Amino acid sequence: MEQDDLLGWLKTVGLGIGVFAVLVGLAYMVHLIPFAPSNWVSPDFTKHVLEFFMIAVTIIVVAVPEGLAMSVTLSLAYSMRKMTATNNLVRRMHACETIGASTVICSDKTGTLTMNEMQVYDVNFPSLPEQKVTSELNMFPEKLIAESISANSTANLSTDLGAPRSLGNPTEGALLLWLNKYGVEYLKNRSSFIIIKQWTFTTEKKYMATLGKSFVSGKNILHVKGAPEIVLSCCSQVLTKDGIKPFEDKNSIEDSLKDYQARTMRTLGFAYREVPDEINLEEDIEELAKDLIWLGFAAIADPVRPEVPTAIQDCRKAGIKVKIVTGDNSATALEIARQIGLWQKEDTPDKLMTGSEFEKLSDEEAKEVSARLKILARARPMDKMRLVKLLHDKGKEIVAVTGDGTNDAPALNYANVGLAMGKTGTAVAKEASDIILLDDSFKSIVNAVMWGRSLYQNIQRFILFQLTINVAACIIAMLGPFIGVELPLTVIQMLWVNLIMDTFAALALATEPPHWTVMTKPPRKPTEFIVSKEMAKSIFSVGLIFLVILIGMLFYFNRDGDFTIYEKSIFFNVFVLLQFWNLFNARCLGLTQSAFSGILQNRGFIVIATTIFIGQILIIQFGGKAFRTVPLSLEDWLIIAGVTSLVLWIGEIWRLIARFTSKKDVSFT
Repeated sequence: MEQDDLLGWLKTVGLGIGVFAVLVGLAYMVHLIPFAPSNWVSPDFTKHVLEFFMIAVTIIVVAVPEGLAMSVTLSLAYSMRKMTATNNLVRRMHACETIGASTVICSDKTGTLTMNEMQVYDVNFPSLPEQKVTSELNMFPEKLIAESISANSTANLSTDLGAPRSLGNPTEGALLLWLNKYGVEYLKNRSSFIIIKQWTFTTEKKYMATLGKSFVSGKNILHVKGAPEIVLSCCSQVLTKDGIKPFEDKNSIEDSLKDYQARTMRTLGFAYREVPDEINLEEDIEELAKDLIWLGFAAIADPVRPEVPTAIQDCRKAGIKVKIVTGDNSATALEIARQIGLWQKEDTPDKLMTGSEFEKLSDEEAKEVSARLKILARARPMDKMRLVKLLHDKGKEIVAVTGDGTNDAPALNYANVGLAMGKTGTAVAKEASDIILLDDSFKSIVNAVMWGRSLYQNIQRFILFQLTINVAACIIAMLGPFIGVELPLTVIQMLWVNLIMDTFAALALATEPPHWTVMTKPPRKPTEFIVSKEMAKSIFSVGLIFLVILIGMLFYFNRDGDFTIYEKSIFFNVFVLLQFWNLFNARCLGLTQSAFSGILQNRGFIVIATTIFIGQILIIQFGGKAFRTVPLSLEDWLIIAGVTSLVLWIGEIWRLIARFTSKKDVSFT
């Protein structure tokens, strides 16, 4: 049987319990399990067959976990809705749980780890004492710098969606946003500059130039913008706050540029010169761009999203490996990795590789490298696909991968969970994905992991609750004939018990909100059985308490050979309240907190628990002949509530000991 995911294990659990229950029921039907071992053949065959049939049907109804499917569906639906609120639009339902089991996240850099918004980080204009312009542009240097940025550019700003955003070249857009921040209208400056000729940026000359009639000086001015080291080499003078001076100290400018460039920032240099009216426009730009006057430079960066470093720490605590797969160069990727805390001091250079280097490796070499790799720079879509395939097939990892381009679709399809960018992703990438990140942020991926793990844990809580009472009920049913007692519950009472075990429990436990501790544990193994060792211990220990109380009552009430209706009412009440208190224990699976900690955050649980308790009171006190009960006194209720609550208080003591042992004060956040 395929058991690589949650569905496989749920089928196994449901089928196993169902087969067991059917076998027990059939055994009662054919009288293999008699009421009295000494009487294997009843004189009144028909009567006993009917009795056995009723018991068989009752056991099958109670034991078969039909609420398991409801629990899974509710948990998935609840998680999908909550994940959407954390900017994760789930397109395929299975991804809700699979993302929680992820062991590796292969993430893009731009837009996911960074803002994908180029911003001016710093400027260095010798003529501006405070390194900013004013909206009035009172000073000549301010006007000239604003003109240089506005006119010598092809970018624009859009305010259609409220806040201004750049259209066109993002680097030029960042400069326009810098002017806009100080209230300078770039369009007004651009329209006031009468362009005569413009030379676009090329990789050969590495700068852009615009010649036109300046509104600042009234003369023809050539504005130059480009790689600072190139522009700087063309300058012989510098504009300072005291006017134009000979450019004698270029070293300090070069040192500043190197500092910003070492932090992977883009730097742009600005210069200008006045050009006579009789200039030959056919003259080569290299001849015109000589003896320029240096205006200054701007350092521009795509800043790291502020929430990403914390998210990377969360992944490390959760045992999830993060790998950056980017088309940027190694230096940029490495700096971003350092800023977000992914690249540690102890990391060695062999954890960084370029796409071309990765391509040259054999599959065996690539498999070994992919396990330790943290950064794959200058990566092409085929490199991303190969990395995902190696991690999934060879490394047996559960891989989540991000993508925004059409060429990313194969990797998104092949990964266990494909995550497409909601803002910048293409339609093809979104169609190939399992989850769409509405805000393109890495933090949203971590939120999705938390919800995925919580979903799996909620299903485990339901299974824990149901198996505990199943074990107790089935053992009593099987041992009863050999110890001379039988389960004194009517069919309708068992159906109420079944309603609590399945429908109510599914509703209460499926909507338990995630707890931060799910992100402090390593990812579960895909082949790991859904019933963990911790659950098995709880099932049999709490089930043993159930058995001791219930069998003890059976012996006590059966001492005269028959149950009175009053005694049957007490037994039924004890049977239900044991489940009621154990419902509180079940919600604490995997936690050391009190069962009442954070309970107000799950209103559904409070409503369900209240419904069960009030419903039980109404059935006992007013059920009468329909439920075959008689009203109990207040003293009876207090004694029963006190005795049955031992199940909860033993669990509370156990969790208290665990808290002191682990020295962690766990609480809901």
